[in-house]
Amino acid sequence: MTRAVLSLGSNLGDRLAHLRSAVTALGDTVRVVSGVYETPPWGDADQPAYLNAVLLAEDPTASARDWLERARAAERAAGRVRDPERRFGPRTLDVDVIAVWDGDEPVLSDDPELTLPHPRAHLRAFVLRPWIDIQPYGRLPGHGWLTDLLTDGPVAADALELRPRPELAIESTA
Repeated sequence: MTRAVLSLGSNLGDRLAHLRSAVTALGDTVRVVSGVYETPPWGDADQPAYLNAVLLAEDPTASARDWLERARAAERAAGRVRDPERRFGPRTLDVDVIAVWDGDEPVLSDDPELTLPHPRAHLRAFVLRPWIDIQPYGRLPGHGWLTDLLTDGPVAADALELRPRPELAIESTA
Protein backbone atom coordinates (compact mmCIF):
# COMPACT_ATOMS: atom_id res chain seq x y z
CA MET A 1 0.00 0.00 0.00
CA THR A 2 1.26 3.48 -0.77
CA ARG A 3 0.60 6.56 1.30
CA ALA A 4 1.16 10.04 -0.04
CA VAL A 5 1.32 13.49 1.48
CA LEU A 6 0.03 16.07 -0.99
CA SER A 7 0.19 19.84 -0.62
CA LEU A 8 -2.69 21.96 -1.92
CA GLY A 9 -2.56 25.65 -2.76
CA SER A 10 -4.73 28.20 -4.56
CA ASN A 11 -4.61 31.96 -5.01
CA LEU A 12 -6.94 32.59 -7.97
CA GLY A 13 -10.72 32.52 -8.15
CA ASP A 14 -12.64 30.74 -5.40
CA ARG A 15 -9.57 29.52 -3.54
CA LEU A 16 -11.43 27.36 -1.03
CA ALA A 17 -13.54 25.73 -3.75
CA HIS A 18 -10.36 24.85 -5.64
CA LEU A 19 -8.86 23.18 -2.56
CA ARG A 20 -12.10 21.29 -2.01
CA SER A 21 -12.13 20.20 -5.65
CA ALA A 22 -8.73 18.55 -5.18
CA VAL A 23 -10.00 16.59 -2.18
CA THR A 24 -13.06 15.56 -4.16
CA ALA A 25 -10.92 14.54 -7.15
CA LEU A 26 -8.80 12.29 -4.93
CA GLY A 27 -11.98 10.68 -3.62
CA ASP A 28 -11.89 7.82 -1.17
CA THR A 29 -8.08 7.71 -1.13
CA VAL A 30 -8.12 10.77 1.19
CA ARG A 31 -7.61 9.79 4.82
CA VAL A 32 -7.20 13.16 6.52
CA VAL A 33 -6.99 16.83 5.53
CA SER A 34 -5.26 19.58 7.48
CA GLY A 35 -6.68 22.92 8.45
CA VAL A 36 -6.52 25.76 5.97
CA TYR A 37 -3.84 28.47 6.18
CA GLU A 38 -3.64 31.78 4.39
CA THR A 39 -0.10 32.44 3.31
CA PRO A 40 1.85 35.08 1.46
CA PRO A 41 3.03 34.07 -2.01
CA TRP A 42 6.27 32.10 -2.18
CA GLY A 43 8.92 32.64 -4.82
CA ASP A 44 7.09 35.46 -6.62
CA ALA A 45 5.65 38.13 -4.30
CA ASP A 46 3.66 39.96 -7.00
CA GLN A 47 0.44 37.95 -6.66
CA PRO A 48 -2.48 37.38 -4.27
CA ALA A 49 -2.21 35.43 -1.00
CA TYR A 50 -2.68 31.67 -1.07
CA LEU A 51 -4.88 29.28 0.79
CA ASN A 52 -2.89 26.14 1.60
CA ALA A 53 -3.60 22.74 3.10
CA VAL A 54 -2.04 19.27 3.19
CA LEU A 55 -3.68 15.87 2.95
CA LEU A 56 -2.72 12.27 3.51
CA ALA A 57 -4.01 9.74 0.98
CA GLU A 58 -3.70 5.96 0.70
CA ASP A 59 -4.19 3.54 -2.16
CA PRO A 60 -3.00 -0.08 -2.19
CA THR A 61 -2.45 0.00 -5.95
CA ALA A 62 -0.99 3.48 -6.53
CA SER A 63 2.60 4.12 -7.50
CA ALA A 64 4.39 7.42 -6.93
CA ARG A 65 3.78 8.23 -10.60
CA ASP A 66 0.05 7.56 -10.07
CA TRP A 67 -0.03 10.20 -7.31
CA LEU A 68 1.60 12.69 -9.68
CA GLU A 69 -0.96 11.93 -12.40
CA ARG A 70 -3.83 12.33 -9.93
CA ALA A 71 -2.39 15.65 -8.74
CA ARG A 72 -2.12 16.91 -12.31
CA ALA A 73 -5.65 15.75 -13.13
CA ALA A 74 -7.01 17.69 -10.15
CA GLU A 75 -5.11 20.79 -11.31
CA ARG A 76 -6.47 20.48 -14.85
CA ALA A 77 -10.02 20.03 -13.55
CA ALA A 78 -9.62 23.30 -11.61
CA GLY A 79 -8.51 25.11 -14.77
CA ARG A 80 -4.82 25.28 -13.91
CA VAL A 81 -2.77 26.81 -16.69
CA ARG A 82 1.01 26.50 -16.38
CA ASP A 83 2.92 29.63 -17.35
CA PRO A 84 6.42 28.59 -18.46
CA GLU A 85 7.59 32.19 -17.99
CA ARG A 86 6.42 32.43 -14.37
CA ARG A 87 7.27 29.26 -12.46
CA PHE A 88 5.99 30.37 -9.04
CA GLY A 89 3.16 32.53 -10.39
CA PRO A 90 -0.52 32.57 -9.44
CA ARG A 91 -2.68 29.51 -10.01
CA THR A 92 -6.18 28.23 -9.50
CA LEU A 93 -4.82 25.03 -7.96
CA ASP A 94 -1.41 23.61 -7.21
CA VAL A 95 -1.15 20.02 -5.99
CA ASP A 96 2.36 18.87 -5.12
CA VAL A 97 3.38 15.33 -4.23
CA ILE A 98 5.49 15.92 -1.12
CA ALA A 99 6.32 12.38 -0.02
CA VAL A 100 5.24 8.82 -0.78
CA TRP A 101 5.71 5.64 1.27
CA ASP A 102 5.43 2.07 0.11
CA GLY A 103 4.49 0.39 3.37
CA ASP A 104 6.86 1.93 5.92
CA GLU A 105 9.59 2.73 3.42
CA PRO A 106 9.82 6.17 1.83
CA VAL A 107 9.87 6.21 -1.95
CA LEU A 108 12.91 8.09 -3.22
CA SER A 109 13.13 9.47 -6.73
CA ASP A 110 15.51 11.80 -8.53
CA ASP A 111 13.34 11.93 -11.65
CA PRO A 112 13.18 15.63 -12.66
CA GLU A 113 9.43 15.28 -13.19
CA LEU A 114 8.84 13.68 -9.77
CA THR A 115 11.59 14.21 -7.22
CA LEU A 116 10.77 12.51 -3.90
CA PRO A 117 10.65 13.70 -1.33
CA HIS A 118 9.72 17.08 -2.79
CA PRO A 119 13.01 18.97 -3.09
CA ARG A 120 11.75 22.21 -1.49
CA ALA A 121 9.25 20.89 1.08
CA HIS A 122 11.69 21.48 3.94
CA LEU A 123 11.86 25.16 2.88
CA ARG A 124 8.11 25.76 2.83
CA ALA A 125 6.32 26.63 6.03
CA PHE A 126 3.04 26.43 4.10
CA VAL A 127 3.71 22.71 3.64
CA LEU A 128 5.24 21.88 7.02
CA ARG A 129 2.70 23.64 9.27
CA PRO A 130 -0.45 22.07 7.77
CA TRP A 131 1.30 18.70 7.63
CA ILE A 132 1.91 18.93 11.38
CA ASP A 133 -1.88 19.30 11.79
CA ILE A 134 -2.41 15.79 10.45
CA GLN A 135 0.86 14.13 11.56
CA PRO A 136 2.23 15.90 14.64
CA TYR A 137 5.07 13.38 14.85
CA GLY A 138 5.69 13.28 11.11
CA ARG A 139 9.06 13.19 9.41
CA LEU A 140 10.07 14.43 6.00
CA PRO A 141 12.27 11.66 4.57
CA GLY A 142 15.88 12.77 4.38
CA HIS A 143 15.25 15.95 6.40
CA GLY A 144 13.89 15.01 9.81
CA TRP A 145 11.02 15.84 12.14
CA LEU A 146 8.47 18.31 10.79
CA THR A 147 8.41 20.27 14.05
CA ASP A 148 12.20 20.68 14.03
CA LEU A 149 12.16 21.82 10.41
CA LEU A 150 9.45 24.37 11.15
CA THR A 151 10.89 25.81 14.35
CA ASP A 152 14.65 25.47 13.90
CA GLY A 153 15.06 25.46 10.15
CA PRO A 154 15.28 28.22 7.58
CA VAL A 155 11.47 28.56 7.46
CA ALA A 156 10.97 29.57 11.10
CA ALA A 157 10.43 33.23 10.16
CA ASP A 158 8.06 32.27 7.32
CA ALA A 159 5.97 30.24 9.77
CA LEU A 160 5.06 33.46 11.58
CA GLU A 161 3.36 34.72 8.40
CA LEU A 162 0.96 31.78 8.13
CA ARG A 163 -2.53 32.65 9.27
CA PRO A 164 -4.78 29.78 10.35
CA ARG A 165 -8.26 30.01 8.84
CA PRO A 166 -10.35 27.69 11.06
CA GLU A 167 -13.57 29.05 9.59
CA LEU A 168 -12.57 27.54 6.21
CA ALA A 169 -13.00 23.79 6.36
CA ILE A 170 -12.12 21.32 3.65
CA GLU A 171 -14.11 18.15 3.92
CA SER A 172 -13.95 15.18 1.64
CA THR A 173 -17.21 14.44 -0.10
CA ALA A 174 -16.11 10.86 -0.70
